[in-house]
Amino acid sequence: HTAKKEDVGGKIEQDNLGDANLLPSQELGKLVNGTKKVVPATLDDYRKLVVPVIEEYFSTGDVELSVSELRSLGSDQFHNYFVKKLISMAMDRHDKEKEMASILLSALYADLLDSSKMSEGFMMLLESTEDLSVDIPDAIDVLAVFVARAIVDEILPPVFLTRARALLPESSKGIEVLQVAEKSYLSAPHHAELVERKWGGSTHFTVEEAKKRIQDILREYIESGDTDEAFRCIRELGLPFFHHEVVKRALILGIENLSSQPLILKLLKESTTGCLISSNQVSKGFSRVAETVDDLSLDVPSAKTLFDKLLSAAISEGWLDASFCKSAAPGEDMWNASSEKVKHFKEESGHIIQEYFLSDDVPELIRSLQELSAPEYNAIFLKKLITLAMDRKNREKEMASVLLSSLSLELFSTGDIMKGFIMLLQSAEDTALDIVDAPSELALFLARAVIDEVLLPLNLDDISSKLRPNSSGSQTVQMASSLLAARHSGERILRCWGGGTGWAVEDAKDKISKLLEEYNTGGDLKEACQCIRDLGMPFFNHEVVKKALVMAMEKQNEASILALLQECSSEGLITINQMTNGFARVKEGLDDLTLDIPNAQEKFRGYVELATERGWLLPSFASLP
Repeated sequence: HTAKKEDVGGKIEQDNLGDANLLPSQELGKLVNGTKKVVPATLDDYRKLVVPVIEEYFSTGDVELSVSELRSLGSDQFHNYFVKKLISMAMDRHDKEKEMASILLSALYADLLDSSKMSEGFMMLLESTEDLSVDIPDAIDVLAVFVARAIVDEILPPVFLTRARALLPESSKGIEVLQVAEKSYLSAPHHAELVERKWGGSTHFTVEEAKKRIQDILREYIESGDTDEAFRCIRELGLPFFHHEVVKRALILGIENLSSQPLILKLLKESTTGCLISSNQVSKGFSRVAETVDDLSLDVPSAKTLFDKLLSAAISEGWLDASFCKSAAPGEDMWNASSEKVKHFKEESGHIIQEYFLSDDVPELIRSLQELSAPEYNAIFLKKLITLAMDRKNREKEMASVLLSSLSLELFSTGDIMKGFIMLLQSAEDTALDIVDAPSELALFLARAVIDEVLLPLNLDDISSKLRPNSSGSQTVQMASSLLAARHSGERILRCWGGGTGWAVEDAKDKISKLLEEYNTGGDLKEACQCIRDLGMPFFNHEVVKKALVMAMEKQNEASILALLQECSSEGLITINQMTNGFARVKEGLDDLTLDIPNAQEKFRGYVELATERGWLLPSFASLP
């Protein structure tokens, strides 16, 4: 994604567009809709046509019109440029336009923009951060919010941060954008709400609010059967470009709850024939369910059969075009191939996991999993791993947690891991038939994932929201939260299965002490960082912080110890959560430390001031008792 300076946006690009900005939107409409329809052949042509579309959108706020105009332009190959251009123009405007840009991207993602073009567009922006900063002084922070918002709105996968980091030069401002997005926005408490309200709240609904409202509308409709009331609520949403979500959630509700199918079919038929939901949105909704039917089959074994039944009813009643089946046809072949692929993946995963339990070779397992080339089934692998481990001894359970920590660093996104746990928790009642203590074991796996920083504590709330209230899965999440709330929960949970398959806790502490001693006696900063990295226990780095701070209090050359913590923070080797946990543990033990180090309180206050100034700690640290 080579970024050209003249393509960055703002003033730089305006000078190079010639008379593009003089082209009225009415003329554009005549070009793309009338007999003189122009399909841009080059990126320059596309630029000249797309800038007025964005300008008009910022003036009118009409999402549907913008989607229609962009579709009329065609030129899918240039959609990554549209993402870049929309955001770069919004960055130099008010918060209202920034919010509008995020809303438009969410609308387009489900309709015109695929994930690869979305990622490419953001990558182009990251590569152009230096140029954007010339005209927009706070470009790094603004672009970080756009990246965080895209992840919260689920139009960028969380793993985008890792992939982008690997492609950018270490000293680039694009790396700074990713660090700000991760540390200041995505790691903050209640981060989703913080990011969505950053620009003063949505001009319509946020994506998450819209999804929740749609779900509530459908549930109330199933309870009351009042079609007119449901139609009124759907109209009040004012999101015609997002009606495919209504169709998708209605179909899934019909698959999960057989008794609701007649009402679901009635609602969709009447909303389509009454022109409330367009045929394009209906087709898009069915397509989205078709894409996820394999995942649905994990919780509802007959999901494919039930979906086929709903599909046949829609076509036979005339409110879904029969061409939908033809467009799906490599049809049965493709679907069957997909089902066969899932079956094959499960079998191969089982063999890989069994081999891992025998060999304890994490790198070999990761290589084997990469060779399967099926990242879309990562959640299925997680479910298989933990299910097999739960039915074995503590050794295998510990191995599964250690493996999960490694996978989260190298292969799995947070979304993959959350999805895997949701699948496990949704089938918790069935699992308990074979494994008596499955709920308590699952709670330990969840809690351990949080301690290992595979999941954030906030992710437990997100997982719980996907489960039925008062279900076994929901109660398991509550149990995990209780385990984490207990005093000294970290060490207890780390030891729940008798210590690691790699370093036991005491061994790890000993190694940390030795590497710090070696560094303190004249060791190399880079070598010390490498030693911490080689421990392979990122979830235990709070112990490094704790021991380093205590050593700084005891020794004379505290500057070198603090320099090590600065390096670890700058490199992202020790996360802000682990740094905060380490400081918190020292704070808890200050009274005992004062017995040996009389000025411990005073020194610790100085360290906290330094850490706060340099951004090592979460804002919540100040409120810790």
